[in-house]
Amino acid sequence: MPKAKFGKILNDIDILISDIEEISQDEIAHQRLADIKADPSIGRTEQELDEYLKKRGVRMDGVDY
Repeated sequence: MPKAKFGKILNDIDILISDIEEISQDEIAHQRLADIKADPSIGRTEQELDEYLKKRGVRMDGVDY
């Protein structure tokens, strides 16, 4: 297999892995938001809400308010 073709395959795999990671984060975020809606006392302040989501696996980096 040519080196360039192998490099393209590796790049495609990296993209797919990133897409899967993003989708799974979205699913986690949706579930956690449902939890918060069911029990609003979970996140009374923005900081408490961020901490709650981080503890449950929702990436908060790059989130602007």
